[in-house]
Amino acid sequence: MQLIPRYLLKNRIIISASDAGFHTEFMPVYTRQLKIYKGIDNTVQFRLLNDDQKPINIANFTPKFVAFDENGTQVISHDGSINQLDDSSATRGLFTVTIFDNETAGLNKQYLRYNIYLLDENNNKIITYVDSHFDNNATIYLDDYAFPGPTDAYSILVFTEQETGKWFSEAVTAEPAINGNEALHTLAIYSTGFAGDITVQATLDNQANANTNWANIASVSLNGTETEPTPLNYYGVFNFVRLHTINDPSEKINKVLIRN
Repeated sequence: MQLIPRYLLKNRIIISASDAGFHTEFMPVYTRQLKIYKGIDNTVQFRLLNDDQKPINIANFTPKFVAFDENGTQVISHDGSINQLDDSSATRGLFTVTIFDNETAGLNKQYLRYNIYLLDENNNKIITYVDSHFDNNATIYLDDYAFPGPTDAYSILVFTEQETGKWFSEAVTAEPAINGNEALHTLAIYSTGFAGDITVQATLDNQANANTNWANIASVSLNGTETEPTPLNYYGVFNFVRLHTINDPSEKINKVLIRN
């Protein structure tokens, strides 16, 4: 039997600040790259030291955490929480920052820059440093490997009249490799005044071309008064799907989103 250890650890970063002037013998401080994950709340613990590596009492300070994307746009901003740990956290220079799932949901996997600074009782800002050269930007790697989210939906924007009075969309993959025998597929139709039936057609052929054999597998009727997207679920393992209608969808079907 294989024994595979896993570790439950506190993600603690040591940072340094001086409220007594600048010193020139700083050791590297929070140069370790942070790694956080999409799909979960990430709690990071920071410990604030002075240039003698002694804890700074932060009871009278408000720690501030800000993060920026590669374009310099601020994407996350939080006050550090001091009392979340224990009663002696302030005297030991400890505080936490929780980066919530919903804050990273709209961000791509990427490197972010972040800063830590303090606000004193007079709202004066005290900066903290990355290294002995007084750099103040550290790095976060935002990863989506641990909790991969759903893939982007396929977007159908154009229907083509391939036969007189018959309109067809492009063929899109039905992702057979990731679906089981009870595979659920969902589409949403965004329409403006379209009245008629839209039929989902599918194929098991390995290629979608003029000679492909298509079969009808599901349909939905619209009456032209819809103000919200119209959903449709269907099941099955297919290679490709497309949409078909006998009512002209021009300028009436805005788009159709398909998720397999």
